[in-house]
Amino acid sequence: MMEFLPYIAGQITQPFNLVLMFGATVIGLIFGAIPGLSGTLAVMLFMPLTYTMNASRAVVFLIALWVGGCSGAFIGSVLLGIPGSASAVATCFDGYPMAQAGKAGKALAIGMVASFLGTFFSAILGALLSQKIADIAFALGPWEYFSLCFVAITMVLAISKGNMFKGLASASVGLLFASVGYSPIDAEPRFVFGNMYLMSGLGMTIVLIGIFGVARIVEEYGKGFGALPDVDTKSIKGLGITLKEIKAQFVNIVRSFGIGLGIGFLPGMGSGLSNLVAYSSAKNGSRTPEMFGKGCPDGIWASEVSNNAAIGGSMIPMAALGIPGDSTTALLIGALTIHGLEMGPMVFKNSGNVVYLMFATVMVCAVLILILQALGMRVFPLILKVPYHYMYPALIIISFVSAYVDSGSLYKCGMMLVFVVIGLMMSYGGLPTAPLILAFILGPTLESNMLKAFQYSGSAAAFFTRPISCVLMLIGIGCVFSPMFCALPAKTKNNKQKEAN
Repeated sequence: MMEFLPYIAGQITQPFNLVLMFGATVIGLIFGAIPGLSGTLAVMLFMPLTYTMNASRAVVFLIALWVGGCSGAFIGSVLLGIPGSASAVATCFDGYPMAQAGKAGKALAIGMVASFLGTFFSAILGALLSQKIADIAFALGPWEYFSLCFVAITMVLAISKGNMFKGLASASVGLLFASVGYSPIDAEPRFVFGNMYLMSGLGMTIVLIGIFGVARIVEEYGKGFGALPDVDTKSIKGLGITLKEIKAQFVNIVRSFGIGLGIGFLPGMGSGLSNLVAYSSAKNGSRTPEMFGKGCPDGIWASEVSNNAAIGGSMIPMAALGIPGDSTTALLIGALTIHGLEMGPMVFKNSGNVVYLMFATVMVCAVLILILQALGMRVFPLILKVPYHYMYPALIIISFVSAYVDSGSLYKCGMMLVFVVIGLMMSYGGLPTAPLILAFILGPTLESNMLKAFQYSGSAAAFFTRPISCVLMLIGIGCVFSPMFCALPAKTKNNKQKEAN
């Protein structure tokens, strides 16, 4: 890797490349912050512009778009309560309550620093360990991937506000929604009822904006217009957060970083899963789990460190195996193929300079984004000062535009309204939305790997005879039944007290 440093330094410091990187980063931040858009969409829309560029310049431009989109997603989650993408869903749980309590500046500062830490250090580890760690991912089969998805869903049930059965119900609904469309193996249409618009399934943007975005707006509108939160931007100094506060979160940061990096380098997973798993782990390991969902800083740290750590993690299977870690890296593989770069084990030998330029670009973009967000942090919270009777109609319009841009169909905009109703019904019934979203995201991966596992082994016993799969399955089963066992001591204590009285 050291022999490529002169080439990397030369490419990064080229004036045109720096301007290109800056512009792409700003575009990515905007796409990430606007609900319904994402860094993936930015890469998709601007990818044709790279066809006339050389490979190195194309890498710098596309990577900057991607990193900007991932790092900007938390802004919409904190200020509007609508995730900029699936990677920032868990950030909504505590970021938005903090903003409503007038602590938008603090929430943005946490998200900004957490995003930097996750992105920068995951890129360093990715560059150093990509070839070695990729061997581990390559050794895993469908049994392990199914078990990992199963563990992820059961762990996130801990976010179910103390009611495991409601969490299971919510996750079941999410799996049902994920099964709409063609089945992954035999391509049989399911739950489409002859409707061509349902053949491709239910879009992630439609579900996210409907349940998280518009449903929340309608619910808040029904409660009436309260007083606007008092946002004190003058008190924000420096990065808006102290070194002491960062040290206090050391365990949470390291744990969330490991989750994000680990899930990131597993092909097909990514930040949409890692942020929810890290949030659940932070809640389970906290001394005050009851504070989560009410504006707890720990939740923002966990979500943002993990989803950005998945950036470096997802680049590992992309570079070393030619397997996309998530949807964005799938686009990047296609774009780089056009430039004559075949991702895979031989890429380090044939085009190692370009591969390490990718990791270097991520690190430079992380620093650039930190500076941009630090400068804009005093401006972003002013969005909350816009009167609700102006903000809510604007957000609804943005939601419909995002739904249309994502699908190109007015029918999907109508479907979004169906999910608005579902979101309101879930809120009324006390059903948590996090298990539904996670199950919906992981549904296709869960099903396809389960079917592959049965095709290869023909028996469910294989899930428990393979060591890694067995451990993961036992952890998942333990997560399901742990609330029952945890409740036994409390019940026994209450019964003894009653008998004593």
